[in-house]
Amino acid sequence: MKMQQVLSYIRRAVDDYHMIEKGDRIAVGISGGKDSLTLLYGLHGLMRFYPNTFNIHAVTVDLGFDNLNLDKIKELCENLEIPYTIVKTDIANIIFNERKETNPCSLCAKMRKGALNEAIKSAGCNKVAYAHHKDDVVETMLMSLIFEGRFHTFSPVTYLDRMDLTVIRPLMYMNEADVIGFVNKYQVPVVKSPCPADGYTKREYTKELLKKLNQENPGVKERMFTAIQNGNLKGWCLENGKQ
Repeated sequence: MKMQQVLSYIRRAVDDYHMIEKGDRIAVGISGGKDSLTLLYGLHGLMRFYPNTFNIHAVTVDLGFDNLNLDKIKELCENLEIPYTIVKTDIANIIFNERKETNPCSLCAKMRKGALNEAIKSAGCNKVAYAHHKDDVVETMLMSLIFEGRFHTFSPVTYLDRMDLTVIRPLMYMNEADVIGFVNKYQVPVVKSPCPADGYTKREYTKELLKKLNQENPGVKERMFTAIQNGNLKGWCLENGKQ
């Protein structure tokens, strides 16, 4: 996956759902994983030619694991001339030592987002870009069907009125395989998650289920994504029936 192709996917998503307006200051949540770093590269590239001028600011919430090394990401941001903020927290200790959560992901996500949003507002950003790709969109829909009994997934653009902050998802047209291809081609400095719960979640179960469904029924993931776009879900309606 070449940079030009990544930019094409991002530009399409940004245009289809009006994600970026002139003067936006967009925070990019950086976990250190392949998705968030691909998004960082992509938005940095888009800045050079997009008609609505905007700036980006990278932000990482450090959960407090001892073995997290962000040096390569710091170096990357310096090379790209992107401001980078690391938010130090004690979330890992609270979740795993003090509370000893058996299902840590939900509480961790809430605490992490809270810390991220505060840092974003402090940096003067009005938007935050999340690195959810097409597989994430479909997996979230499947999780809602299986575990909640409803047809739902997150929106391409979400306004958080309590924070006066808009969430955008510019990678929503990219497949996870595209992200992996980009990361491998450009040797993106991915940092492995130090979380002990990584890979043992309901999302991981759903990811494997979707992979199996797509192997047995080629194209099923794309059809599910199309069903989401056509399913009258809030925030998913495209103008003029555009696909």
